[in-house]
Amino acid sequence: MDDFMKNFNEWFVDVLKNKYALFTGRARRKEFWMFSLFNFLVSVVISIVAAILGNIPVLGMILGFLPLIYCLAVFVPGLALGIRRLHDTNRSGWFLLLGFIPIVGAIILIIFFVLEGDKGQNQYGPDPKA
Repeated sequence: MDDFMKNFNEWFVDVLKNKYALFTGRARRKEFWMFSLFNFLVSVVISIVAAILGNIPVLGMILGFLPLIYCLAVFVPGLALGIRRLHDTNRSGWFLLLGFIPIVGAIILIIFFVLEGDKGQNQYGPDPKA
């Protein structure tokens, strides 16, 4: 459990706290995918809690908005992290707009996110692995 909490703090909380709206620089694959994993897990837990406790009259109204509030809270850091991940592969953050193309755009973005970043410095900054 200690390793889980250490990784949670390192890969999720760090992005939310220290890199909330950092759109410059580069992000490693590990940073991107670990944040995505923890974001998914937190989303599932929040949705389950909201669904279970949503039947309580007053509490249900408040908790009904909890998943939406969480989604809005992680939107900017997720966007910034996606842009930094694209920068690591020497692509502009504008490539995130490919996500608006149904199915094909998502597949292309997943491929970009899985690719290894450029070795050494590129136009977006130094290698985050160095």
